[in-house]
Amino acid sequence: MTTEPPPPDVDAQLRVLIDAGEIDRATADALRTFGPELIGWLSSILPSEADAHEAFSWMSEELWKSLRRWDGRCSMRTWCYMLARHATVRIRGQPRRQHELLVSQVPSIAHAVTHVWNTSRANAAQVQDVYGEIRRMLDDEDQTLLVLRVDRNLAWRDIAIVLLGEGAADAEVTKKAATLRKQFERVKERLRTLASEKLRE
Repeated sequence: MTTEPPPPDVDAQLRVLIDAGEIDRATADALRTFGPELIGWLSSILPSEADAHEAFSWMSEELWKSLRRWDGRCSMRTWCYMLARHATVRIRGQPRRQHELLVSQVPSIAHAVTHVWNTSRANAAQVQDVYGEIRRMLDDEDQTLLVLRVDRNLAWRDIAIVLLGEGAADAEVTKKAATLRKQFERVKERLRTLASEKLRE
């Protein structure tokens, strides 16, 4: 399902809170704004609901810790997807364990994490149709590219930042964005091939 981008004033509102030192409130507001679509994405690419919950919890903590580093080079939405991408790598690279949130000591954030998760998970599961099944045949990066570009309508530079991380230089981001455009065309062709094969089964 395609997700409409948030209103353009969201970033400005969050910047005001951050500059005022209201990190807890800014984190909670960002989670309420972007949490549902992040949960939907995490649930679509991770193997279990427990993994998706773990990744969302970790992403929420990293958001709280990193907000002062957000310099507006990318949107807050892109920043959150970058952190969520890091969370998926972390979850896949470690044995399952229950992540204890540092932000659980901050009532407003703990409430936002719980509220967003509980109200979103009913909508997080993808529709079990042929297209969804075919998409899951792609590798992780191709699935991520497809979701961020088609379902979330992120710009190519934003997707490049999500995949490269906050330390990437502008030239590296520009180069990656151009590579992603070409990769996207290959992904679409791969999807057409898989769909054709599926229909012949």
